[in-house]
Amino acid sequence: MARFGILAISRIGVALLAAVGLGMSCAGVATANPPSASIRAQEWWLASMHAQDAIWPVSTGVGVTVAVIDSGVDARHPDLAGQVLRGQNFSGLSGGAGTDTDGHGTAMASLIAGTGKGWQGSGMYGLAPGVKILPLRVATLKSSATVSAASFNHQLSAAILAAADSSAMVISISMGQVNGEADMHSAVNYALSKGKLIVASVGNSGNTGDPVLYPAGFPGVVGVGETDQSGNVAAESEHGAQVALTAPGADIYEACVGPSGYCSSHGTSNSTALVSASAALLWAVHPSWTADQIIRVLINTANSGGKPGVQNPYYGYGLVRPRLALTEPGDPGPADVNPLLPASASTGVSAAARASVSAGQKSSGSSMVWIVGGVAVLVLGAAAAGLLLARRRARG
Repeated sequence: MARFGILAISRIGVALLAAVGLGMSCAGVATANPPSASIRAQEWWLASMHAQDAIWPVSTGVGVTVAVIDSGVDARHPDLAGQVLRGQNFSGLSGGAGTDTDGHGTAMASLIAGTGKGWQGSGMYGLAPGVKILPLRVATLKSSATVSAASFNHQLSAAILAAADSSAMVISISMGQVNGEADMHSAVNYALSKGKLIVASVGNSGNTGDPVLYPAGFPGVVGVGETDQSGNVAAESEHGAQVALTAPGADIYEACVGPSGYCSSHGTSNSTALVSASAALLWAVHPSWTADQIIRVLINTANSGGKPGVQNPYYGYGLVRPRLALTEPGDPGPADVNPLLPASASTGVSAAARASVSAGQKSSGSSMVWIVGGVAVLVLGAAAAGLLLARRRARG
């Protein structure tokens, strides 16, 4: 049975996004108007990454598709118009993959591929504005009043399989669950065997339990932690061997589905989107490279604090630097060795194994997680040691 949580992300609506619905509270105070005439002026991470002067003259990610597994993506948002492909809806909710009643998936897509066309031409840019987004929609706490642990696991696994069989090169997952279920692990291995680069958030409970979340915890996946404007790891960012890279995630403005179309948030979800965008930028320039080589170059060019090649439980291999990855990539190394996997590991999964995973998703039952006031509790009964599942939006 899965203990799961959609990685908690606090979002402040720029225009009257009140803390309502499932009793979820927002940190800070919602403001009626953006803090300046330009949303773009608030994107401090673009300046620190030297996006305009050093990255975009080299690459904007044109030719690369990123699969965003999340709450859906609002394809009508001005900053995402023309960037969103027709995806798939695994949530069981009405509307297609281009529908997002939650807003989290739209926010992640905007951090990757926002074009700045919104807010009368002063909207937000994603780090890779030339990228196309493939939305793969799953149910989230905010979008579904009741959802089962098993159902969430199956939806996420099915979305990973769909991404593996798609034209997307990067799979961005800003959500997860506490238990690494076998079918999800098989789906991840299948995607890796298909040459996909999987990026997933490690979670926001670094100072409140610090559980390992999956798929970030699976070998071969690029687990991402959060840093602030000073380059320090955020206290909420979870830590451990699952952290491969870190990226900006605090005080982030992004597109959303609120009245103004923009929100402010923090969390490893944001960081995951920026690492996914970084991979897309690099792949657009080196289309013949494999996912293993892209990962290696991102690791080798990250700010490691003077300890290159050393994995730190908080920073991973360092703070991602796409500018350096583009301009001084160095040797990408072997095409078939994932630097995040043990040398003896194999992720090969046959078509028959993929069919088995899919069949397992269809046949498995579900145990309901009832959402009350924003907290999900799964009662397994006294015989199950009274396990309580706190399902906090598995968002990073």
